[in-house]
Amino acid sequence: MASLNKVMLLGNLTRDPELRHTPKGSAVTDLGLALNRRVQDGNGGWKEEVTFVDVTVWGNSAENAHKYLSKGRGVFVEGRLQMDTWDDKETGKKRSKLKVVADNLQFLPDGKGGGGGSRPASSNESSGGAGSQGGSAGPAGDFEEEDDIPF
Repeated sequence: MASLNKVMLLGNLTRDPELRHTPKGSAVTDLGLALNRRVQDGNGGWKEEVTFVDVTVWGNSAENAHKYLSKGRGVFVEGRLQMDTWDDKETGKKRSKLKVVADNLQFLPDGKGGGGGSRPASSNESSGGAGSQGGSAGPAGDFEEEDDIPF
């Protein structure tokens, strides 16, 4: 049976990136990512639901993330899920943690007029689409339905 392990996340860093090097010299950076989602609370109001995800970045992307990113900065991550397992030294029990290993990391504009990071934002990325919530493809009134549909 075929399988697919692909993750795409857009969120804000919860801490400054932590750079380290493996014994063989490979750069690796760990990122904490907060993913916000607005949900109705049942009383007609809205509340924020936050999910925290750990992301590991390797190589040049790890070095650039450490150099240019800081807590609160927005990032887009493409990667895969990986399950880490280990024995807890204090309790001796098996522990596990699901994390994301990044294949691609894109820095988002910081909202303060600064640069976006790895590449300039295109016109469709620089508009509010990345941070907006809901299912609308565009502003209300952008879509006009025609009565004479040809099919």
